[in-house]
Amino acid sequence: MSYLVFARKYRPQDFDAVVQQAHVTRTLINAIEAGRVAHAILFAGPRGTGKTTIARILAKALNCEQGPTGNPCGRCRSCLEIQSGHAADVFEIDGASNNSVDQVRELRDNLKYMPSHSRYKIYIIDEVHMLSLAAFNALLKTLEEPPAHVMFMFATTEPHKIPVTILSRCQRHDLRRIELAAIVSHLKAICDQEQVNIDDQSLDLIAQEAGGSMRDALSLLDHVLACAEAEITSELVADLLGAVERRHLFDVSEAVFSRDAAGVLEQIDAVWRHGFEIKRFYADLVAHFHNLALVKLGDRASRLVDLPAHEIRQMAAQVKEVPGPFLIQILELLFQAEQGIKFSSQPRFALELLFLKLFQTPPALSIDRLVAGLEQLRQSGPADLKRMVPPTPVATNPETAPISDEAEAGATTPPARQDSSSKVQVLEIRNVEGGNGGGEDIWEVILGRIDQDKPALGAVLRKSRIIPQGNDSWEIEVSGNDFNLKSVQRQSNLLQQYYLEASGRQLQLKLLSNIKDMDERQKRKQKGEELKQKALGHPLVMDALELFSGKIVDIKVP
Repeated sequence: MSYLVFARKYRPQDFDAVVQQAHVTRTLINAIEAGRVAHAILFAGPRGTGKTTIARILAKALNCEQGPTGNPCGRCRSCLEIQSGHAADVFEIDGASNNSVDQVRELRDNLKYMPSHSRYKIYIIDEVHMLSLAAFNALLKTLEEPPAHVMFMFATTEPHKIPVTILSRCQRHDLRRIELAAIVSHLKAICDQEQVNIDDQSLDLIAQEAGGSMRDALSLLDHVLACAEAEITSELVADLLGAVERRHLFDVSEAVFSRDAAGVLEQIDAVWRHGFEIKRFYADLVAHFHNLALVKLGDRASRLVDLPAHEIRQMAAQVKEVPGPFLIQILELLFQAEQGIKFSSQPRFALELLFLKLFQTPPALSIDRLVAGLEQLRQSGPADLKRMVPPTPVATNPETAPISDEAEAGATTPPARQDSSSKVQVLEIRNVEGGNGGGEDIWEVILGRIDQDKPALGAVLRKSRIIPQGNDSWEIEVSGNDFNLKSVQRQSNLLQQYYLEASGRQLQLKLLSNIKDMDERQKRKQKGEELKQKALGHPLVMDALELFSGKIVDIKVP
């Protein structure tokens, strides 16, 4: 007896055995039990996901001697004939080789004959989108009103190529790609039945190569088992399938993140010397960096990555310190090079050039990091970039230290600051706090200190409004946009520190967005739009446009 490949040997024979298409099988079982099965059904979806298999199971369920039933017996004459592929009343037709109008007319002429021994005469047309337009037209009337003993089941990977007139006469079921974990689990169960020892990493690689197709996965497993002579390892599987080992992809990404150009070139050379196809390696790199970007976005996005859990954890660890914009930058460069690598006579050199270009480009940083970097540069940069102020005399004894005229007068501008004069500043702030000005005075002095230390923050705070709440509690309404509010939030500890130095007490600080400013801006914008519309509809404007055959280029609102 000839060898039976896994795709045929382990083809599901009932609805429960179909992997990860429960949304279709459950619907069909319910329809059978309710007696509401449509006379024309279309199964659409990617290759190898179970379209023809489900059509066969449905044919068994309808023609079973115990049925119609959602659980065909698999022992009666009809079930055994369909299972073996030579049923007298179930016709499987290849749409690609039987696509002419004459063949459809012949099929239509045979519909009038009753089934030989079954309940229904069932026509399963695979790749139905391959039928010609004339063949579809010849099928229209029959498909809409077939004889009571006839049923049609269509399968296609490209439903968009089927005329709408045909689609409207069918009940459509869309099958989904099978997830990697489900494929691995099914392959593992088959290997256990076949008493084959194969590690999980090898099964992961086979499932990834299958691309969501169970039939492809079973065919690849057949190929691996046929070629393997001893122990099956992931290296052997990668060699047999012509796939790049996952470790190469992780090594490349690690070298890219560490700005190691030589390391990237070494990995490309290793892949090329091993005989892997560079264009295939490039496609795997695109998918790899795409998955890294998704993992970087967090748990919700990482669920979109159809990879084993241990690889997702490895990706999360690898991109933990990598800025998100840098990952987007890498992906953008990879996509821009697609045509050059795809059509290049030297794809290896094109891929190397791509990464050399990447290393010549500064890595993209997030806005927060840019702001933090600018602030750090301002603090640690050359002296001429800082605000230079005259030195303040240092008092050795706080109790006898002279108080400036400005401090006595409760001036709002703080004295000039040196690193060595922190004691004097604290003394001055305490004196202001103890004066008649109260919280407003200390707020002005703290603002003056912030103006010297962080001018950008001081500019934001001077446009904001402080609302003392009593008992060392302030509310600050930050004017402007959300960026200003976030800037103040990042420096809230500094405000509390200055307050502690001034009063010796902790400050309870609450930051609010100035809703009034936002409302006013919205009102001004809305009023501007109203004025523009009013100007467009003004009779003089319309007359001028008509008189001079003109057009409105822009409207300036004062």
